[in-house]
Amino acid sequence: MLTFKTRLSQIAKTNGKVILANDYDPSVKNLDTKTISNIKKLHPYLCAVKLNFHLLLPLSGKQIQKINKIAHQYGLQTIADIKLNDIGNTNRVTTENLWKLGFDAVIANPIMGLDSLKNLVKSAHKNGKGVITLCHMSAPEAKLSYDMEVKMRKKQQLYQLFLDWALEAKVDGIVVGATFPKIIQYCSKKAGRKLGIFSPGVGTQGGNASEIISAGTNYLIVGRTILNAKKPTDVAKNLQLDSLGK
Repeated sequence: MLTFKTRLSQIAKTNGKVILANDYDPSVKNLDTKTISNIKKLHPYLCAVKLNFHLLLPLSGKQIQKINKIAHQYGLQTIADIKLNDIGNTNRVTTENLWKLGFDAVIANPIMGLDSLKNLVKSAHKNGKGVITLCHMSAPEAKLSYDMEVKMRKKQQLYQLFLDWALEAKVDGIVVGATFPKIIQYCSKKAGRKLGIFSPGVGTQGGNASEIISAGTNYLIVGRTILNAKKPTDVAKNLQLDSLGK
């Protein structure tokens, strides 16, 4: 079985490097049909679909399985964005259920600790699945926590520690907000090709696609900029071209 990292890379070569953050407000009706409609309409310009915790909760298991199945029919990967962060046994049971629902990868919070993260990655990779960990978020207030100075083996900022752990645990990718291009550049330089950089915050939050791709971002995570557009297909297509450097 191909790894998640390889599967994502392969579809990105033809479809571009845009991941749809299909994160509607739970008050929106018919979440499953809207999500499926987005996949059918936008799939030529996407490599993956990300479903956030608040979108998953109102849906049934069958609805989630159907969404993942249709995404896979179009060659897309699916990511469960639940910021997983718990003890080893809970992480294991949670991911077992996510894999049964058809997800290809999970976004986790490395604050769980390095040993727990290593076990999570080992278990996921054994099942042909991926783990993406938080490194630095896109919201302005993220600086209050991810830029904090911590001392483990040495003094460094929290996002730098999270990058070190991501590399040591051999995760598939890290999340670094598009609103912090200098941090993307730092992570890209240090990580090289060992992991992918996934950047949310393009458009609505102020991130510039071309700028962060130049800084080292591998995948653009885009939600409201596409979902709220008058012509979502046109926006997705333009972002696809940006991601391919065209």
